[in-house]
Amino acid sequence: MKGSIITICFFLAGCFAGTTGYMHFDAHHASVYVLYFLMLLIGANIGGNMDLKSFVSYLNFKTLLVPLATIIGTVIFAALGTFILSQWSAFDCMAVGSGLCYYSVSSMLIAQLKSPSLGVQLATELGTIALLANIIREMTALIAAPLIRKYFGALAPISAAGMSSGDVALNAVVKYSGKEAMPIAIVHGILVNLSVPFIVSMFCNM
Repeated sequence: MKGSIITICFFLAGCFAGTTGYMHFDAHHASVYVLYFLMLLIGANIGGNMDLKSFVSYLNFKTLLVPLATIIGTVIFAALGTFILSQWSAFDCMAVGSGLCYYSVSSMLIAQLKSPSLGVQLATELGTIALLANIIREMTALIAAPLIRKYFGALAPISAAGMSSGDVALNAVVKYSGKEAMPIAIVHGILVNLSVPFIVSMFCNM
């Protein structure tokens, strides 16, 4: 719980700094370098705790079922959004959900691919919804990781994190699901990451 509170505080501090103009540099590029450093630490952690053979042993059929379950579950749940957001079709809602926390790519793809059918204004609006929805999902996965683990099991934080299970949310996953979940989380993040452009494009063209 303490870790979740710290995460919220840093997020709110970043929002405050951004809105008040205290950030006098390109925050996007800074975040990329922070992510690179995080991946370096992840690699060092894996290299120091397991050999390559042990890591490869996790690349089996059962491990592949985790990202598959994440994608299918997300798409089904997102489709239900059409009952709340009546303006958008089930395929539009599924395109938004298919971002799987990859908010930068999914929002851009949706805005571009939906422009011919919806018009620039509505396509941009749907892309913005995708951006916010996937950011909120990532923040929820970080903040609520202990509760998700408690009520839904060790693999639940991995699925909740979407593609960020392999980078941004990896620390939370390892903390609450155990170090044995690290290889699964990384493989899950990589496979979900690769699938996002294809799935989002598929639903945008339906």
